[in-house]
Amino acid sequence: MVASRGNTTNPARIPVLGLRTLFLIALSIVLMALDNRENHLNTVRDAIAAAVYPIQVVVDAPVRFFVWINENTQSRNELELENARLKAEKLLTSARLLQLESLKAENDRLREMLEARQQVKDEVRVAEIMGVDANPFRHSIVIDVGSSDGVYDGQAIVDADGVVGQVIETGPRTSQALLISDPDHTLPVEVLRNGLRTIAFGTGELGRLDLPFLPNNADIEEGDLLVTSGLGGAFPPGYPVARVGTVLRIPQQPFADVSARPLAALDQVREVMLIWPGEPEPAQADAVNDAESGNE
Repeated sequence: MVASRGNTTNPARIPVLGLRTLFLIALSIVLMALDNRENHLNTVRDAIAAAVYPIQVVVDAPVRFFVWINENTQSRNELELENARLKAEKLLTSARLLQLESLKAENDRLREMLEARQQVKDEVRVAEIMGVDANPFRHSIVIDVGSSDGVYDGQAIVDADGVVGQVIETGPRTSQALLISDPDHTLPVEVLRNGLRTIAFGTGELGRLDLPFLPNNADIEEGDLLVTSGLGGAFPPGYPVARVGTVLRIPQQPFADVSARPLAALDQVREVMLIWPGEPEPAQADAVNDAESGNE
């Protein structure tokens, strides 16, 4: 009794399921045929798609949001990197332009010195300034040539515009030079216009020399060019030194107050020329011999 009760099934249920399956299969075939031939289900499909679209948007919104954040973050990082790269390139380009300007200025200075060298009959050599004395009361420079290059104490130094100074101490590879503006420097000069001789003293100011030993009635005027006189032997004659700036004649005073402006840009010069005086020309040699004979 128990076994037969456990194996009992509902025989009426099997045909019902089979009929439903057959009905659904037949319905599917009919719908596919109608949709394939006459597209009758397009309207239904569009309606279902319209109804489902908001759900798709809601479901897809978090994914789209994270993708948008990721893209914007990457774009911002890329823009920042590109901006940093462009700034670096700009700085590099500016530095190169400044370097080119510096090279151009150095080229111009060297060209001027070459032209000046061609006009000088003495032997000269170009030297570069390595350092400047930090003491404001001492106007001296260090140049990159020394005794091994034939430099000697007292040697004259000029640039393309005029006299700069003279060597005061030589080393094997470098030398120290005193500028003409130093308070301890004196330089024998003469007025090119009339040959009037005097001595130019450094004042401690880069743009001023004093000529304290000119009498009130001395023939000197503003704008007169001062050149080396050659006296003393340190500086060869004829090199431009300064141009007279002020001439103040004070009554009842024995000497006039005369100042001059150096022609060389003492605070800007980068390259200088050292002079090895050559043999004097015959006319100059005769003049020197006559002067020596007269002195004897």
